Amino acid sequence: MKKWLIAIAVLALLAGSGYIVLGLGGNGLVAQARVEATPLPAVKAGRQVLAEARVVPARSVQLSLPAGGVVAEVFVSEGDQVAAGQVLVRLEAARPAAAVAQAEAQLQRTQTELDKLRAGPRLQEVSQGQAAVEAAQARLARLSEGPTQEEVAAAEAAVASAQAALQKAAAGPEEDDVTIAAAEVRRAEIALKQAQWDYDRVAYGDSVGASPEAARLEQATLDYKTAMAAYRQATHGPTPADVAAAESRLAQARADLARVQQPASRADIAEAQAEVRRAQAQLELLQAGVQPQEVTLAEADVAAAQAALAQAQAALAETELRAPFAGTVVSISVKPGEYVAAGSPVARLADLSVWQVETDDLTELRIVDIRAGAPVAVTLDAIPGLELTGEVVRIGAIGENKFGDITYGAVVQLDRQDERLRWNMTASVSIQ
Repeated sequence: MKKWLIAIAVLALLAGSGYIVLGLGGNGLVAQARVEATPLPAVKAGRQVLAEARVVPARSVQLSLPAGGVVAEVFVSEGDQVAAGQVLVRLEAARPAAAVAQAEAQLQRTQTELDKLRAGPRLQEVSQGQAAVEAAQARLARLSEGPTQEEVAAAEAAVASAQAALQKAAAGPEEDDVTIAAAEVRRAEIALKQAQWDYDRVAYGDSVGASPEAARLEQATLDYKTAMAAYRQATHGPTPADVAAAESRLAQARADLARVQQPASRADIAEAQAEVRRAQAQLELLQAGVQPQEVTLAEADVAAAQAALAQAQAALAETELRAPFAGTVVSISVKPGEYVAAGSPVARLADLSVWQVETDDLTELRIVDIRAGAPVAVTLDAIPGLELTGEVVRIGAIGENKFGDITYGAVVQLDRQDERLRWNMTASVSIQ
């Protein structure tokens, strides 16, 4: 029985090759025949690539500041909607702001110089230059001709006046001056007594303070004090300080007379001639106008000042973190008072209104069958029954080693959005 079973098994094994073999053991009869195999229909393999994926925003970015510093203000919180260009975080910026102000002042100064050169010399400047030439020429002529009689006479008169003042100070008060001063004191004393008698007659009235008698008494008192001061000055004579001052004025007058009488030296004349040449050259420079080289140099100064201002403004702008596009603040990781290093992550921004699907689960054996524009069916584990469609918009060019396999990434753009989609939801993609 076993032999028959073996024969049947061998028959089944060889049936596919077109042979049937029957055998009965060692001395049994063996029959062998060749038969033709019946062809089977070909089975077509499916042209779909399945992969695991996840839902991500079509647009998201990790934000950082290009400059480090202390956080001054944080204007947003997680979940806030922001517009493009809106300030999210600001660092302390006292120094950059001062640098901008300084650069603006420098630019204004250089621009003013350039405008002044382009406008050329004003009529007032030319007139001033002519006046300076005339003054220098007049001084040279005066030094060359020597002092005039009028100048010598005026200097001699000043010396005589100073001598007379010194003699009067040294001699002391004159008798006539004392007599006049004493007479003034007596006159003031009589007037004071008369005013006092008039005031006494009305002293018991209710408004005596506002009466004419009170006013006359006050004026008479002042006149008497003034007269007494003049009398004391006349009787005591000048002080040593008065004498010293008179001597100093006399010495100055004599020095001025000597200077006027003395002819100009060669050095004085040479200096005056040089001043004439300098004033004349300045006037000719004004009359000639601005040279092209001066304008070019001034334009270069303006350009350098503009570049310095742009650099200062850029440094100030780096103290602010602005949203590059409209979206939702997904995370914010700084607080006022904290120090932030340049390039450190500060916030994450995403546009949560447009979602896409990304996969990195395509092996090198499957990626070769995928093309941009291929239709895709997307299902999500979190939303049973929802099937979204889309197409491949980007295929990764570089593979990565993932658990021993080389895998590639692809991005799927959805044909429609669903409000239930969330970041990093797991999905399955079927790529045609």
